[in-house]
Amino acid sequence: MTQFDEKKQQERLHDLRAREEEQLSEMLAKKYGVEYIDLTTRAIDTDALRLIPEADSRAGEVAAFHKVNKNVFVAMRSPERADSLAIIQNLERLGYRPQRYIATRASLEHAWDRFHDLSYATETEAGILTLSNETITQMLAELKTLADLQQHVETNMKSKDPHRVSRILEIIMAGALSLGISDIHMEPEENEVHMRFRLDGVLIEVLTFDAATYALVSSRIKLLSGLKLNIKNAAQDGRFSIAINEKEIEIRTSILPGAYAETIVMRVLDPTTIALSMEQLGFDKYLMEIFNHEIAKPNGMILNTGPTGSGKTTTLYAFLRQVDRPEVKIVTIEDPIEYHLPGIVQTQVSKDYTFALGLRSTLRQDPDIIMVGEIRDTEVASTAVHAALTGHLVFATLHTNDAAGTFPRLIDMGVSADILGASLTVAMAQRLVRRLCPICREPKPLTGKDAEIVARYLKDIPHADELPANRDTSWIPKGCDKCRELGYKGRIAVVEVILMDHIIEEAVRTTLSEREIWKAAKHQNIRRMGQDGIVKVLQGVTSLEELGRVVDLNPEIEG
Repeated sequence: MTQFDEKKQQERLHDLRAREEEQLSEMLAKKYGVEYIDLTTRAIDTDALRLIPEADSRAGEVAAFHKVNKNVFVAMRSPERADSLAIIQNLERLGYRPQRYIATRASLEHAWDRFHDLSYATETEAGILTLSNETITQMLAELKTLADLQQHVETNMKSKDPHRVSRILEIIMAGALSLGISDIHMEPEENEVHMRFRLDGVLIEVLTFDAATYALVSSRIKLLSGLKLNIKNAAQDGRFSIAINEKEIEIRTSILPGAYAETIVMRVLDPTTIALSMEQLGFDKYLMEIFNHEIAKPNGMILNTGPTGSGKTTTLYAFLRQVDRPEVKIVTIEDPIEYHLPGIVQTQVSKDYTFALGLRSTLRQDPDIIMVGEIRDTEVASTAVHAALTGHLVFATLHTNDAAGTFPRLIDMGVSADILGASLTVAMAQRLVRRLCPICREPKPLTGKDAEIVARYLKDIPHADELPANRDTSWIPKGCDKCRELGYKGRIAVVEVILMDHIIEEAVRTTLSEREIWKAAKHQNIRRMGQDGIVKVLQGVTSLEELGRVVDLNPEIEG
């Protein structure tokens, strides 16, 4: 008597259907001119898999299974489905080169099973920290204040989860983006490690790590930044990116050896904080007229000066966007490229591509406008000046204390005073002050020393007719939910400018005294930086205390 084995028949039927599906996929692959692949027999590259969020991958029946640099190998159920094609297009927008394969549902299930192996925060060998849409949405909702971030990090430090270090790093980076942080500082001491955030130019204590957790976090940061784990007695610089939705935010990592452990600083280069227009930078009406006139010239050099972090590059980017037109060739030389400008050729310095070499090479590209990230030495200064003399408009930055210091600094670099007058058209200097929160700021009558400082700067101030009616009240920070109890939100530039004319040209030829140059510039009727700041204090844009933090308000106005 023959016994019917239902279980065995079901298994045979399942195998038959699986073979038929594989054969159908092979036929479809030939029809569409796409390669067929069976993923059930191969290992899945999790670095590739994590490029597509799990929810999108399952919904679109797509899985990235292998990655080599920017080449991504993607298996898909159907090469013509709209949602599948949208996922492919998104990978292309992120700079990847997808290569499509047709696979069965079983193959895709094999790949999707590997999502369980991924940590909540995902890192790749290529230096990409991928935060899913769900993660970012969750973090933006949860990390409203520094206290929220502290609580999340401390909770995960106590966790026994094997992925807790990845989770901590994810919280730190998502929190930094949520709060608008520009720099993350991790500073080891004998018994603990302090982490501070730079928010609107000011360092704020966030939390402390124990040494064991910091050792794991620093190793993970090194791996992500492409740095060597075994080197602990030398400085190292690296970078990685955070991929969010359709944009990548670059993180620059700097590591210095210390007495107890290595100090780490991560600079967050978020393009949304750099992509400002000239109107958003805080220039007064008369300054806008000056800049619009000067950047429209076909040649000359506009130098923006100030210390690191004073917003010089952001201002030059705003100038570039203003002059960018299809008929104009613009080339930049930067260290690093902080914000990608469409339609503009941007180059980045490296060990073998210096500012000097880059500038010489750029001139052979026949540009109309050149931006030099920083004039650091005699060769770059000389080449930039000669470029301005030979029909190019040059934007550049320089480290000096004020606008008048530009002239002696260039002469000290070997630029002849005789040709400086023909090449340099604008010397400007700027600082960034924090904006008062417009919701919670409070008025405060000007009295005593504060009133004396304001009166001194208002005396003979240019464009006095444009001053606000209020001249006896300043504003102070209070703190509210909108500004995370800090009293400030965002920053604005305070600026001073000297235009090159025959009087300034003669002064530069005869003296290297900044005081004498300021006296010579008095006829231009342009406010000094302190005066520009005092006006913003009276307007309630910033506080007198904040202005005094970045601008020396004690000296008398010269000139």
